[in-house]
Amino acid sequence: MTRTETVRTSGPIDARIRPPGSKSITNRALVCAALADGSSTLRGALDSEDTQVMIAALGQLGIKITPGPLPRSFSVEGAGGQIPATEAHLHVGNSGTTMRFLAAMLSVGKGHYEIDGVSRMRERPVGDLLEALVQLGAKATSLTGNLCPPVCIEADGLPGGTATVRGDISSQFLSGLLMAAPYARAPVELRVPGPLVSQPYVQMTLDVMREFGVEVNVSSTNGATYSVPTGTYRARDYSIEPDASAASYFFAAAAITGGRMTVEGLSRKSLQGDVAFVDELARMGCQIESADDSITVVGRPLRGITTRMTDISDTVQTLAAVACFADGPTTITGVGHIRHKETDRIGDLARELRKLGAQVDEFPDGLHIVPGRLQGATIETYRDHRMAMSLALVGLRVPGVQILDPDCTAKTYPEFFADLARVTAATVN
Repeated sequence: MTRTETVRTSGPIDARIRPPGSKSITNRALVCAALADGSSTLRGALDSEDTQVMIAALGQLGIKITPGPLPRSFSVEGAGGQIPATEAHLHVGNSGTTMRFLAAMLSVGKGHYEIDGVSRMRERPVGDLLEALVQLGAKATSLTGNLCPPVCIEADGLPGGTATVRGDISSQFLSGLLMAAPYARAPVELRVPGPLVSQPYVQMTLDVMREFGVEVNVSSTNGATYSVPTGTYRARDYSIEPDASAASYFFAAAAITGGRMTVEGLSRKSLQGDVAFVDELARMGCQIESADDSITVVGRPLRGITTRMTDISDTVQTLAAVACFADGPTTITGVGHIRHKETDRIGDLARELRKLGAQVDEFPDGLHIVPGRLQGATIETYRDHRMAMSLALVGLRVPGVQILDPDCTAKTYPEFFADLARVTAATVN
């Protein structure tokens, strides 16, 4: 029997929460620590499917990672820019960050490496990353010839040089190349001539690299150029902030219920671009209160907006849930690349919103959502953690919303439904 999950609240919520650590920062820190000289400690790290997959793959490559003395901490024995294993067949599930980061990282090794994943991963394009690696002197191929995984890296060190990288499908291609680049034999110059989606995630990569001792020079003439010197990462004790994408669900819960939600451990100075989700809620009418170590959203009557969400595309589904309760339509643009995520996050989102009673027009790079008379429905998640977490929020006010396969949230937030039930039990009297 298929398991479902439903969460309801009796009124406006009034709660505080500290979400688990950032998945994006955790996986970047794991790569830098694995390549570093010496032993690093990562504190506040996320323990989820995506990070477990990364840790398991690094373990297969000979990188020793052990639980640290504190909860949600890991000790990483860096390999000094080497890949200890000379052969590995890695299975990364549906973790895009692991697939793309390791494909680049393995190019600095010496040996034969193959990376594969679930059936959906085999549909997710990786050709632009492979082409950039070839330009830098690596031998990187798609084993099926369709520019999707599984991929093969025949590594003999990374020569380096100049490569042109497309940025309109995924910023993870550029991030993976950046993190591997210090260990090329010659300096690396990466040129992104056109648009770059999810640009804050690239800045996050640069910030993590800087914390581990490598500074990248960025220029913005005729696109963006990233110049990476040869060098080494230095081991360190590194703290990881709460996940801003996960925080978006709790901010949205305040907006939907007209309540108040404080997320602790996160500030407007976060490395994560998704903290800007609260700006979208402010445009919709919510009140935002920022402090040095927290952000609070206070729900107010909601109005529809028109917004371009290229830089914070992981929160599109969250905003769509909020839009169902707004006065007037909401239009989201600039996110065509999310059709290539865990599922088609435009087409499949539109389908599920219509089940709930919203009127939705879908176009190549976004959605137009007109709130309707909302109704309960059984929501298909397509094995997409963000579909499950976002559309569960509609059920806070609409009876009969059931989320199929809620366990898919284990990819980035295993405790999500327990945390949502806890905060929604705290209501305004």
